[in-house]
Amino acid sequence: MGKTVGETIREITRHHLCEQNGLVLGQALTAVGWVNHTVPDCQGVIELSMADVAGSGIAVGAALAGRRPIFILRFQDFIFLNGSMIVNYAAKTKEFFGKGTPIFLRLIAMEGKGFGPVHSGKLHSILMHFPGLRVCSPMTPKEYTECWKIFMEHDDPMIVSEHRCSFNNTEEMPDSIKNDADVTLYAVSAARFNVARAAEILAQNGLSCNVIHIMWLKPFLLTERLVGPLVKSKVGIVVDSGFETAGASQSIAYELMFKTGIPVRALGLYDKSSGVTSETENLTPDGQRIADVARELYEDKVKRKIKNV
Repeated sequence: MGKTVGETIREITRHHLCEQNGLVLGQALTAVGWVNHTVPDCQGVIELSMADVAGSGIAVGAALAGRRPIFILRFQDFIFLNGSMIVNYAAKTKEFFGKGTPIFLRLIAMEGKGFGPVHSGKLHSILMHFPGLRVCSPMTPKEYTECWKIFMEHDDPMIVSEHRCSFNNTEEMPDSIKNDADVTLYAVSAARFNVARAAEILAQNGLSCNVIHIMWLKPFLLTERLVGPLVKSKVGIVVDSGFETAGASQSIAYELMFKTGIPVRALGLYDKSSGVTSETENLTPDGQRIADVARELYEDKVKRKIKNV
């Protein structure tokens, strides 16, 4: 069995600390299991105080000093407290001063298990809005390695939207393209695991679908890999673990529709805060919800085709 995503992160981090004079900065990194065992016990790990608004400033200073810090937010929701120095300084230094601020920001998402309204955010959509930031959401070992390689080749701050559900994953997630697909599914973040289940449900009901995995959210490039299958299937869905309203799923769906003129639906979290009970949670769209929307789109496509005959 290959390495898990968590093991990959730990190895990358160990090499950066021991061989590249790097730093890891964050709160309670060692106190709660070394962030799901993704942080190694070695030199260069610095515990920050619980003053949330200060940590990002320290990370910016370290980046400008040439240390290329890994700055860890154990909960994505904390980006609001840490965000000013990232979006108003780190993201702008290259454009205004000609000097990049290379910070590798590990923003960790989670959901379910009663984490509630301030520990269950999936907020990469917000950070896609700001110039100067690269935004990715790796869910496999090779993808995480690719993100790190790109980070080390450039001097831009990089937002890495992680999800705890991926840390034990050892499998890569290649696209699945079929010549006769009835619908094309695009998957982002933890939704990628649920889209795989949706494809199984659809197949059991006689519908064939393409599955395309999206890791790079910014820059987002409309390549033939994304466009070609949609042109053939004539309908698509973009599914994300973040909020649907004004989120990554709607943004990508718009780009695809504008490019092709083909209907593309966006799916994400409902427009409500997550509670601490199972009845009030707001979770990534599950396989059944995705499959139900896919069937609706397929039926609408069939109706349009009959109408135009």
